[in-house]
Amino acid sequence: MASWLGGLGSGLGQSLGQVGGSLSSLTGQISSFTKDILLEGAEEVGDTATELHVSNSRLREIESINAAQKSENERLKKVCSDLEEKHESAELQIKQLSIEYRNQLQQKEVEISHLKARQNALQEQLQKVQTAAQSAQLGAGVLPPATTSASFVPVVRHSSGFQDDDMDFGDIIWSQQEINRLSNEVSRLESEVDHWKQIAQPSKVQGANDAEQSEVCKLQNTIKELKQNLSQEIDEHQHELSVLQDAHRQKLVEISRRHREELSEYEERIEELENQLQQGGLSTDATDDSKISEQKKILDGGKAEDLRIIKDLEDEIQKLNHKLSSAKEKEKILLEEQELIKIEKNKITKEYESLKSDFSKLQSSVAEQDVIMKEQEKFPSKTSLLPEDVVRLQQALLEAEKEIARLSSLNQADSFIGMGKDIQTFMLDLQVLKEENLKLRKEKEELQKELTNAHHKIENIPSTYTEDQNSELSQLRQDLERKVHELDESIAEREILIAELEELDKQNQEATQHMIILKEQLSKQHTENDSAMKQLKCEIDFERKKVSKLEIEKMETIKELNSHKEKLSQCSYTLNDLHMNKQQLQDNIKNLQDQLRIAQDCNLRNKKEITELQQRLKEREEELSVSLSKLTEKENRESNYSCQDLILKEREAEIAKLQNDISEYKQRNENLEKSMSDLRLENGKLIAACEEIKQQLSDAVSETNKVSLEKDTVTQALKMEKRQLETELNQTEKRLLEQACKYEQTIEELSNARSMDTTALQHEHERLVKLNQEKDFKIAELKRNIEQMESDHQETKEMLTTSLGGQKQLTELIKEKEVFIEKFKNRALQVQQELEEYIKDSKNQDILKQNLEEKDKSLAVMKEENNHLKEEIERLKDQQSRSLPVVEPKTLDIIIELESEVTQLKVIKNNLEEEITVLKKTIEDQNQKTVQLQQSLQEQKKEIDESKFQREQMNVTHERLFLEKDEEIKNLQKTIEQIKTQLHKERQVIQTDSSDLFQETKVQTLNGENGNEKHDLSKAEIERLVKGIKEREMEIKLLNEKNVSLSQQIDQLSKDEVGKLTQIIQEKDLEIQALNARVSSPSYRQDVLCLQQQLQAYVMEREQVLAVLSEKTRENSQLKTEYHKIMDMVATKEAALVRLQEENQKLSSRFENSSQDMFRETIQNLSRIIREKDIEIDALSQKCQTLLTVLQTSSTGAENGSGGVNSNQFEELLQERDKLKQQVKKMEEWKQQVMTTVQNMQHESAHLQEELHKLQAQISVESDSNSKLQVDYNGLIQSYEQNEKKLKSFSQELVQVQHSIGQLHNTKDLLLGKLDLVTPSVAVASVVSQPSGIQHNIPEVLSDESKLLQKELEQLKKKLQEKDATIRTLQENNQRLSDSVATASELERKGQEETDSEMRQIKEKHDILQKSLREKDILIKSKSDQLLSVSENLSNKENENELLKQAVTNLKERNLILEMDIRKLKEENEKIVARCREKETEFRALQETNMQFSMMLKEKEFESHSMKEKALAFEKLLKEKEQGKTGELNQLLNEVKSMQEKAVTFQQERDQVMVALKQKQMESSALQSEMQHLREKEQRLNQELDRLRNHLLEMEDSYTREALAAEDREAKLRKKVLVLEEKLASSSTAVENVSHQASLQVESLQEQLNLVSKQRDETVLQLTVSQDQVKQYALSLANLQMVLEQFQQEEKAMYSAELEKHQKQTSEWKKKAEKLEEKVVSLQESLEEANAALDAASRLTEQLDFKEEQIEELKKEGEIRREMLEDVQNKLVNLVNSTEGKVDKLLMRNLFVGHFHTPKNKRPEVLRLMGSILGIKKEELDQLLSEDQRGVTRWVTSWLGGGGAGSKSVPNTPLRPTQKSVFNSSFSELFVKFLETESCPTLPPPKLSVHDMKPLGAAGTAKTSSTPSSSQIQDSAVSGSSRRPDTNPFLAPRSAAVPLITPASNSGHLLMKPISDALPTFTPLPVSPDASAGAVLKDLLKQ
Repeated sequence: MASWLGGLGSGLGQSLGQVGGSLSSLTGQISSFTKDILLEGAEEVGDTATELHVSNSRLREIESINAAQKSENERLKKVCSDLEEKHESAELQIKQLSIEYRNQLQQKEVEISHLKARQNALQEQLQKVQTAAQSAQLGAGVLPPATTSASFVPVVRHSSGFQDDDMDFGDIIWSQQEINRLSNEVSRLESEVDHWKQIAQPSKVQGANDAEQSEVCKLQNTIKELKQNLSQEIDEHQHELSVLQDAHRQKLVEISRRHREELSEYEERIEELENQLQQGGLSTDATDDSKISEQKKILDGGKAEDLRIIKDLEDEIQKLNHKLSSAKEKEKILLEEQELIKIEKNKITKEYESLKSDFSKLQSSVAEQDVIMKEQEKFPSKTSLLPEDVVRLQQALLEAEKEIARLSSLNQADSFIGMGKDIQTFMLDLQVLKEENLKLRKEKEELQKELTNAHHKIENIPSTYTEDQNSELSQLRQDLERKVHELDESIAEREILIAELEELDKQNQEATQHMIILKEQLSKQHTENDSAMKQLKCEIDFERKKVSKLEIEKMETIKELNSHKEKLSQCSYTLNDLHMNKQQLQDNIKNLQDQLRIAQDCNLRNKKEITELQQRLKEREEELSVSLSKLTEKENRESNYSCQDLILKEREAEIAKLQNDISEYKQRNENLEKSMSDLRLENGKLIAACEEIKQQLSDAVSETNKVSLEKDTVTQALKMEKRQLETELNQTEKRLLEQACKYEQTIEELSNARSMDTTALQHEHERLVKLNQEKDFKIAELKRNIEQMESDHQETKEMLTTSLGGQKQLTELIKEKEVFIEKFKNRALQVQQELEEYIKDSKNQDILKQNLEEKDKSLAVMKEENNHLKEEIERLKDQQSRSLPVVEPKTLDIIIELESEVTQLKVIKNNLEEEITVLKKTIEDQNQKTVQLQQSLQEQKKEIDESKFQREQMNVTHERLFLEKDEEIKNLQKTIEQIKTQLHKERQVIQTDSSDLFQETKVQTLNGENGNEKHDLSKAEIERLVKGIKEREMEIKLLNEKNVSLSQQIDQLSKDEVGKLTQIIQEKDLEIQALNARVSSPSYRQDVLCLQQQLQAYVMEREQVLAVLSEKTRENSQLKTEYHKIMDMVATKEAALVRLQEENQKLSSRFENSSQDMFRETIQNLSRIIREKDIEIDALSQKCQTLLTVLQTSSTGAENGSGGVNSNQFEELLQERDKLKQQVKKMEEWKQQVMTTVQNMQHESAHLQEELHKLQAQISVESDSNSKLQVDYNGLIQSYEQNEKKLKSFSQELVQVQHSIGQLHNTKDLLLGKLDLVTPSVAVASVVSQPSGIQHNIPEVLSDESKLLQKELEQLKKKLQEKDATIRTLQENNQRLSDSVATASELERKGQEETDSEMRQIKEKHDILQKSLREKDILIKSKSDQLLSVSENLSNKENENELLKQAVTNLKERNLILEMDIRKLKEENEKIVARCREKETEFRALQETNMQFSMMLKEKEFESHSMKEKALAFEKLLKEKEQGKTGELNQLLNEVKSMQEKAVTFQQERDQVMVALKQKQMESSALQSEMQHLREKEQRLNQELDRLRNHLLEMEDSYTREALAAEDREAKLRKKVLVLEEKLASSSTAVENVSHQASLQVESLQEQLNLVSKQRDETVLQLTVSQDQVKQYALSLANLQMVLEQFQQEEKAMYSAELEKHQKQTSEWKKKAEKLEEKVVSLQESLEEANAALDAASRLTEQLDFKEEQIEELKKEGEIRREMLEDVQNKLVNLVNSTEGKVDKLLMRNLFVGHFHTPKNKRPEVLRLMGSILGIKKEELDQLLSEDQRGVTRWVTSWLGGGGAGSKSVPNTPLRPTQKSVFNSSFSELFVKFLETESCPTLPPPKLSVHDMKPLGAAGTAKTSSTPSSSQIQDSAVSGSSRRPDTNPFLAPRSAAVPLITPASNSGHLLMKPISDALPTFTPLPVSPDASAGAVLKDLLKQ
């Protein structure tokens, strides 16, 4: 714990150092900034006009910057709020985790401390038994007091070391535990040495002892290293935790920032692409592909330029932010400059006063001059001139002073005006003032010089001549002229300044409006800054307090370190003493020298530590000197500020004259004064801090003194040890000499023995001599031991005389402790029984855990079944999406036919476009047109037949789909019924288990004795588990009922809506058929064909939309089912039921709202669909009419022979076609949305029906159980009343039994004191049998019935509460269901009325819409907007799905966390079981060792008797040798037999020694197991660290998943961008297609030209034939040849002319055809471009609206989250407010009980505390208590005395084993302790230490036993009151059954406690007695 605190302190110190460094750097930056600005002000331009321009420009810039900054600030505020919410949520999670881990750590540390204390106690018992055995062996009853005193030498040293320490209680415990451990090891090693001495020869002793020493040292070093490693690793783990938390926060911030940046980039990209599309739509007038490519390049260039512009704008915004911040800083600097100017003005006024005084002196000197001049009558004319000149000079000086004062006043006024109106004008005025000040200073200096000159001249007048005076007068005149000149200049400058000021006033009046706005904004900012400053000041104060606390903690840690060093030094001294004892036994001089070296090394280390401490002290002193220098600097600054305050007060006196002009600007001066007062307050705080630092200095000095004293004591102790070592060396030398003499004697005896005749006699003699030698050695050793004991006895006597009489108490306490050891032996049996009871409890817990595991398994099975169902649903989806290839192959054929029809429809569309071009040519040929019309009629009939056939097929497919869905529903119902049956079985199992558990717990309560509190823990755990199961079942029932009600509503609504939809669709189909019949004339068949094809396409698309919608709804329903299942899982595993109930209420309210919203949305969607169908019908009818008009005009034009069609009609047809295409797309989207909603409703209804059936079954089961419980409850109430009467009688019997037990204990103590040391075991057995028999009899009867009653009462109460909760929830659900059904019926009626009214309106609109086409176009636009809104709703639903997915993931994470907690609990239970087993083995080992020790004692006594007999035998032998050898032989033979018998006994002893060796080996193995346990603990801590890291990684993974989801959204946006680009490409391909069509038309024209050329060739052939005929006629008519030839020539000329004409005509026709084609192409291109532009614009508007709606939805979600947070915070506040003022009944009951438990001296404190709780003032209480108990006290006591008999018993909690009794502590402290126990949650049942198992009669023994003197009692009381609080309020809570080991007094040793404190008294006292009540109460309230 200390290491953890140290790590925390070091971390805080580092963080505070960083804060201090940052603050110092910040102050340095501010000071440098102010210097730079002052320098800038000095370097600025002198011209006022330029400065005015600059200021105006700056003003405008600042205004623009301010406007931009406002917008940016608002945006940043929103971003900050989002980030703050995320940050708070993350911090809350991290705080919860850190709190949990800290609590666990603290619990583990508390358990470790208990175990260590118990181990130490057992080791102390062992040590005492061993020392008793050794004393019996060595002394043999010679010196019993010497043994007792010697055993307590180290104890005395420890107690004297710890008496006056103020160290922490945990440290004392730790040090004592270490001392006990070391002493136990020492005793163990001594016993080992004795055994080995007996076994081994003297030659082999040295090596064995060396090995043992090395092993012991190694073990000690390893234990120390392990402890250090543990503390270091704990610190490192905590440091890593903090680092990981910081890294986690940073990662969160970075991820959110990156996400936002990427989103902004993609939004910019989308905007750029939209801009490109708009530009492309506007600029696609050109037809060539080259132009399109150029436009793309231009658009790419525009993108780059836009990006650059955006970046430039962002840079400018950042610059503007910097400028605004700099402007704010400039404002602060200007205020500071204003203060400086005030100071300078004060100085100038002082200088003016000094000038005036100089002037007065001048006047006096002038008067003296006049006297002198009068005396000098020799020069009357010259002297008459002097006074006149002087007067002139005086007047000029006065005028100059007046003008200077006026100018200064004007400048001041101007500066105040400028400051108020504008900051920039104030800057200008400041510069003007500076210049004028400089001028005035120069003038002042010149005047001073002139005055000094005048002084010198006037003084020298009597000595000088009048010529000198004339020269001086001339100089003065020149000076006067110069001054007049300067005055004129100043007057001119003043006029210029006045003019400029007037101009500035005008400008200011213009700028006032702007400045007023700026002032308001600045004032707001100022208020915000003030609030921020206040917060910062509060934080600074808080940080200072923290710093002071940390410094105090540092001092405490230093003290603790010093104390630890002292303890370590003491431990090392004890070890050295023990090593010295070993070396005396082993007779090794080398080891003594080594010990001397070790002591020297210790001295060197201590010296080094002293030097290190001195260096640290020097460093502290240097730091303190630095802080003192800083404080002195601050004090100097404060003194400067005080001087400034005086100057300001003087200035205020002057300002009072000008208050009329400057009344508007007093507020700012007041603000400045407030800031100065704040500075003064800060100065006071700094002075207080200075005093605190001085106190710390004094504390440090005192600590150094203490350290020096401690080191002196250490050096003295080392000197004493050196003296002891020298004496021991001398003794060892003497012993060696004595041994050498003895060896010589034995050698002589052997030589004499060898001279004997008989060999047998020689051998026997040699053996006897050897035995004699060994016995002599043993006697010598015993003598040495006796000498050592005597020396030790003398030393103890000296120590007793030097110490303060503590040894008397120690001896008494030692006796008492021996008594307690025997009591503890009796208690060991009770501990074993209680362990068996705990094992039974653990078995019950294992059974409960198995039940939980079975439930988990069943949940896993449910999950698997759900997964199978999901897979089956997905398979069904796949089958439906594949149009059921396995079930129905016909559907594939239908889909293929539909696709072929779609392709045919596309081809027909293209043909229509071609036909429009061909119409121009077909107008000439009406015959061809009639044939085409007949063909089209036949095709139309065929297509109508096909469409009818398709409709029939579609109806068949729909019916099949419905049948399949019904089958699926049946399958799902079957699976649900199976799940229900499984659930019923599990519930029965759980009920049987719970009943068995209750029976087992009842049986266990009968076996317990004095174990109320021990069993309460297991009871509480079992009751909690049962409660949790029942409450989870209740919640499941409630949810199922809600689901059932909702499913019924949904079924009704879905059925009604489907019926309405089918009716509406049938009506619309009828209307469509009527329109088709109306337009069935043969002249319009082609247009009707196109329309029917479009309708068929719509039907196809509707089916596709339905399929998509069904898939979406199934996904949504699956997600919802998963969500509900996971909610149930979490509900079963979470412990906090209150939170769950709140969340369930919220979820239910949300679910109802969402379901009502779904119904509303579906009704709205249906109404929209109906309206759109009306619009479609209207549009079709309009199109039919337009086509009729077009065809009629075309037919009339053909009959008239017009030969052409109007281009306007053509364009109108194209426009209508485009509009119809757009409407078709919109209709498709509508259909998709409608189908999704319908299928969602169907799936939800099925799910809710299933849950309804489950809930009904559960309700029936619960009603049966409720009736049974009521019957049981009535019976239990009667039994409870009987048991209360029995309890009272048993309590009276208990008191008598306790008295009898106390008397028995007293008699036992007396008997043990009288008995001899030879027979201790018999007495112990006799005394043990008496209390054990009494203790076993009585408490059994008490504990059985009380436990049963308590259990049954608690069960009944819980069941009643649960049943009430179920009844309430059922009533609430019924009300909700009735409300929801009523709302649904109202909605249905409204929907029917709306549909009827809409049908009527449709019929009316049908007649109106035939007249007005343009109005319908407007309606179409409005409907497109509605379409957009519907698409937005779809996106909202998708967002909800995503939110549900996120909730599912969160719940899974919670499940994982809960599972981890369950695993931890299991591991802890296993550890507890293992520890119990270890303790059992330890107890058995202790019993065996006790038996062995008794055997050893008997053997040692036998040995001593045998030695005495042998000595007598040897004496007899010596006498008989002198008499004769015959008697010797017989005696020798007899002795040989006796020696053989003794050898046998020695062999037996050797075997026993070997057994003891094995026991020691077992002990060493136990030590090794402890080492392994420590290592395993380290591994567990490492595993916990790894788990924490993994958890953090999982959190990071979740955030990365969110980031990936964001990336997926980005990818979708990119896909949209690609789609837009593809649309651009498609528009380009369309242009190419148009060009291709134009080329085809050109080819057709060329074919026509070829036909014309063929006709021409035929005419040429006819001409040749005619020429041949002419030649024949020429042959017949020879005479007319010439005429014919001429005629032929003429004909040739004619033909040539005609050919040329024909060629010209053909060329003209070609040109006309090309022009027409170009016109057609251009018109088509323009139409397509216009359509593309319109499409692009509509898409962009849709996308923009979608984005805006997304933004609005996100904002709404953010607001909802904020409202949720605020609600939660308000609830928390309400809870805190509601719990603050309340007082528990138990609390007041315990107060009254505590009133009687407290002594009469301290009962007023009880009444005071009760009064403070009830709100009575202290004064009234004091008055009531001061009236000799006449008022409140007697009334209260009489009232309590009257009702005391009937008061119920309060549950009692035991005292801690080492705590003060009730009579030594005040009631307020007891009350605080009680509050802590009551507020702390109970832990899992811990292992009870030996201290808990004390007899009931201990109190009696304490009364009757030897009472200490009154002085001793007072000392103990004082020490108890002055002791530190032994508990930390921030430690983990402790149950009443787990006692903490705390010392009663400040004396360091555990033995210094009185007996009565260790025994239990029945009052709850878990907290230290001397912890101040008020402080702890405040801490509790804060928590």
